[in-house]
Amino acid sequence: MKKLFLLLTGFVLLLTGCDKSPEIVTLTGKTMGTTYTIKYIDQGEVKNKSDAIHQQIELILKDVNAKMSTYIPTSELSRFNQFTQTDTPVEISADLAKVIAEAIRLNQVTQGALDVTVGPLVNLWGFGPDKRVEKQPSAEQINERRAWVGIEKLKLEQSAGKFFLEKSVPQLYIDLSSIAKGFGVDQAADYLESQNALNYMVEIGGEIRTKGKNIEGKNWQIAIEQPNFDGDRSVAQVIGLHNIAMATSGDYRNYFEENGLRFSHEIDPKTGMPIQHRLASITVLAPSSMTADGLSTGLFVLGEEKALEVAEQQNIPVYLIIKTDNGFETKTSSAFRKMSQQ
Repeated sequence: MKKLFLLLTGFVLLLTGCDKSPEIVTLTGKTMGTTYTIKYIDQGEVKNKSDAIHQQIELILKDVNAKMSTYIPTSELSRFNQFTQTDTPVEISADLAKVIAEAIRLNQVTQGALDVTVGPLVNLWGFGPDKRVEKQPSAEQINERRAWVGIEKLKLEQSAGKFFLEKSVPQLYIDLSSIAKGFGVDQAADYLESQNALNYMVEIGGEIRTKGKNIEGKNWQIAIEQPNFDGDRSVAQVIGLHNIAMATSGDYRNYFEENGLRFSHEIDPKTGMPIQHRLASITVLAPSSMTADGLSTGLFVLGEEKALEVAEQQNIPVYLIIKTDNGFETKTSSAFRKMSQQ
């Protein structure tokens, strides 16, 4: 799955206007099958104590899981996936509706590459809640499940302040793993803002959102990980984030091998097959972590050439690491270069 190596530096921030000396507060925990790290600067303006904030963030992330996890059979999303009646509206929460609406929008932006209905194929290849497969599925199995996939088979509607979701095929299955962690980041970040936190960094499984400065008074220093297939971790690029979110997708962590071939966890919804291209990872910057999360998956599926083309058309800041015969090379979009110079 998506991973990002964090480089968080600094321990002296010159702030004025409050009596309390600047203090960096670090909160950590586990959620959504991964870990989270939250850092914020407290100079007396933050409403609650860190223990109370940590407890509330745990509740917020637990709620996101209870709504959007495919690994929890009783989650709101799992219940919809188990529902087999077609053309029958099911009332859903505003949070679930918000994430699905953004996934539908990003499906258009990424020319169909981000498709949250790809779940049946993800499960078939063993990258979902089902048991990991040891060999690739047959063509017949893939074609059967491709008939269940397609964002057009999903309808989201709003009526009288309520949200409703329906499916046109009984087997339609939504997998929000490409966007739900980003939403969780946004939920935690929004809560910090409600507590008057003016400078923070929220990270869940590599998805990040920042505001203000770190304790050195600099932009939050975040390292983009160099893809390595041997398990080693190193830094490809360090960038300063300020009032923006960031997400990275790559195929070098979650895959299986058969007969010398490597099958990535990222499935192309058009072919039903794991992606096969030279793009090793892509990092996307966006106003919200939810958007950055979804875009990084969709653009990664497209591959390096198409991803860069879409990024230029849509003015999306992206940083690409591409496999070559001589190692890795990097490419960036115009929007990324412009943002890096600020």
